[in-house]
Amino acid sequence: MSEAAHIVVVDDDPDVRETVAEYLRRNGFAVTEAEGGAGLREVMAARPIDLALLDVNMPGEDGLTLAREIRGAGPAGIIMLTANSDDLDKIVGLEVGADDYVTKPFNPRELLARVKAVLRRARGSGGGDAATMGREVQMGRCRLNLDTRLLFEADGTEVPLTSMEFDLLRTFAENPRRVLSRDQLLDLAHSKEMEPFDRSIDTRVTRIRRKIEIDPAKPDCIKTVRAVGYVYNPDCRTR
Repeated sequence: MSEAAHIVVVDDDPDVRETVAEYLRRNGFAVTEAEGGAGLREVMAARPIDLALLDVNMPGEDGLTLAREIRGAGPAGIIMLTANSDDLDKIVGLEVGADDYVTKPFNPRELLARVKAVLRRARGSGGGDAATMGREVQMGRCRLNLDTRLLFEADGTEVPLTSMEFDLLRTFAENPRRVLSRDQLLDLAHSKEMEPFDRSIDTRVTRIRRKIEIDPAKPDCIKTVRAVGYVYNPDCRTR
């Protein structure tokens, strides 16, 4: 990295916050700590962030509330830290725009690998030959710019997009009319360092459909193939 990525660690537990921050600093990142929502906003007002590590369970504004706020403000990566080992926090986190999750207690090396993976996708590296397909691809009622990794409405309004959502849309765009299983989608679109869980693809596809489909309840662009996976229909309705 030519410039150290700026990461904010938001956790009400000072021991966890300081331990994570120090480990990331030792690995070359610029890290700022915040105890909660107010501290996070001060950090964001002072300097743009590249990635936020958010504890899910905090008093007052929890991590999910803050994830929605960050996602609405821009393209920063989001990793949720959760002590809950079941899928509920993880699925809700994905629905509000998180890129990944890590379950406490976690191995610092695992966290570092996930941080690097999210930053790599957010910065557009590792995108393969997507740019050779041309600058833009029509995806339902939106257009996906493969060079800038941005999604736009027909009137030019930018549609907020997480790095993982872009990777999935790029994968569909590169494989029109090809039925892809969930495992294939993970292989093609997901970082090798990350361990996905059941329903993660389904949750993200549902979010993507809300953004690109004319009628998300009756998807015409990204169709479900029962018992197999999904297929991208490049001839879908655009208006």
